[in-house]
Amino acid sequence: MSAWRFSRYFLGSAPSITEARRFVAALLRGWPMVGDAELIVSELATNAIRHSASGRFGGRFLVSVQAHPDRLWLGVLDEGGPSSPRVFRPCPGGEGGRGLLVVATLALDWGVWGDEHGRTVWAVLDAALRGASS
Repeated sequence: MSAWRFSRYFLGSAPSITEARRFVAALLRGWPMVGDAELIVSELATNAIRHSASGRFGGRFLVSVQAHPDRLWLGVLDEGGPSSPRVFRPCPGGEGGRGLLVVATLALDWGVWGDEHGRTVWAVLDAALRGASS
C-alpha cells in the first residue's frame, strides 16, 4: 500500500462534527480501525469547536488523514485559543473533560503542535492490522 493524505475544512459548528466523522468513515471504509478513527476525529473536532476560535461565528477546523503502510495519522487543526489542550481526569458524573483521555487511550501516540494562533492535535493508530478485504 502506498501512502496517501486527504484533508478537508469544516465549519466550526456542532453539525460539522458529524460531517467530519463521515469524511473519515468514507476514507477508511474497510479498515479495521475505522471506528476508533471516527471517535478520535469526533473528540478532536469537538474540542476545536468548544475550546478554540474555530467555534466562533465563521470559524472552521481542518481534518487531515494520512495513511501509511504501518500507521494512520489523524489531525485536527483549529484556529487557536488561550489554553493548550491537555488530558485531565474529569469529575465522576460530570459532563465533558473526557475527549483527550479517550484519544490517549485509543491511540499509539498523540500530541499537539502549534500555539495560541492555531494548533494541530494529532493521533496515530496502528494500521498494520489492515485487512485484505479493504
